[in-house]
This record gives sequence, structure tokens and C-alpha cells, in this order.
Amino acid sequence: MSEKQWVCTVCGYNMIGERPDVCPFCGARHDTFVTWEEAERTYRVSPRPVTDAVTQLMSVPRLGMEHAAYRIETGGAAVWIDCPSAFNRDLPPVDAIYFTHKDFMGASNQYRALWDARVGLHARDAEHPLARPFPVDDRFTGDFAAHGIEAFHIGGHTPGFTMYIHGPVLFVCDYAFPPGPAMRLNPYGPKDETRARGKRVLEIAADRPLETVCGYNYVAEFDAWRRDFERALEQSG
Repeated sequence: MSEKQWVCTVCGYNMIGERPDVCPFCGARHDTFVTWEEAERTYRVSPRPVTDAVTQLMSVPRLGMEHAAYRIETGGAAVWIDCPSAFNRDLPPVDAIYFTHKDFMGASNQYRALWDARVGLHARDAEHPLARPFPVDDRFTGDFAAHGIEAFHIGGHTPGFTMYIHGPVLFVCDYAFPPGPAMRLNPYGPKDETRARGKRVLEIAADRPLETVCGYNYVAEFDAWRRDFERALEQSG
């Protein structure tokens, strides 16, 4: 792990190479950055069980606006949905890392190198300047299934936004937040397209016996989340 890499403590974004003056994601100054080695010493990626097969991973202490990652034990493989911002080399390895979108690629380049894990990201998001420094092995272009996980290209918030389903669990990251009556669609991105494409989330979910939703920093009961999401769609019009 000799390559230079910096972590913004304001948002958790990883920057590969020479230290920039400002964070390319949140605009914070360079004096808020730490090296990946410092981040590894300070932040511990900690598991929280969601179901028998799914575990939420978040840094302790919280690493800025870091998105949660989720580990899925599929029976034949171990997979992450999204990736922690901190690199902890003592974590149990995974076979693949699938991203919902390009905003937080975390330390995926380092975990990929350590474990020879395959990284998957929608092709339209992989071309974004934020994503280009990170190696992506599988640039998918639509829906697919792998390791017992279903992937559905949604779009909207980002061109390549993809949600995942494994058994009774829906992984939707930050398409809408927070859970509860205050839920709104993600305001960053094309508003009309986010609303229009959000309807596909409900169409896909309607055909599956979902019980749990895993969001970017929360876990929610599906039926309550669906009602909140439907209201958020209506109020965004």
C-alpha cells in the first residue's frame, strides 16, 4: 500500500495520489485531510448485524458523512454493497464490491488490491471524474444478478444509480433520506428524473417480499419506509 491516499475527515471521501488543495467532493480545505495510514489508526470499521446474512459497516468514530457499507453472506461468496471510507486491513475479505453510485468509492481500491476483490459500478457513473481514479473491473450497463444478489439500474440521483436486493433486504443507499415523515428524495442531481425514476423502485419492490431497507446511514422496516418513500415522491412533484 505505497500509493499516496488521503481521506477527508469532513465527508469521508478518499483521494488517490497527491494531496489536492480542497476535497473534490465537499470542498473542505486540505488541512482537514489525513493520510490513509492515519485513518486506519483512528477509525475502526465496525459491524452491526441487520439480518443473519447482512451486516452494516460504519466507521467508529464516524468518518464525516461516510456512507454505510453492507456485507452480504450469500452462501457461495461474501459481497459488499458500497465500501467503507477507512481502510482496515484486518476486516474479513469479500469477493466483490458492488456500488450503488459513484459518490463514495471509499477505500475500494485498497480493499481490491488486498483481497483481489472485483469492483462493480454502472458504466455511466464510472466515467464521472470522481470515479475515474478508482479501478472498476465490471462496468455494468443494466440490471443483472450475481451471487444471489439482484441489481437494478434506477438512475435519477446519478446516471448510474443502482439498487440491490438480496432476499428480504433492499439496498438503496441515499436515494431518499431520512427514514420517517421527513423523508425526501436526494436533492443532489436532476430533480425531475430522480422523481420519475424513483417510481421504478416501487414497481420492483412490489413484486418481492421485502422486510428491511438498508440506507446510507440507516436501517428501516420496509413497509414503513415504502409509505415514507411514496409520500416523498408525491411531495417532490
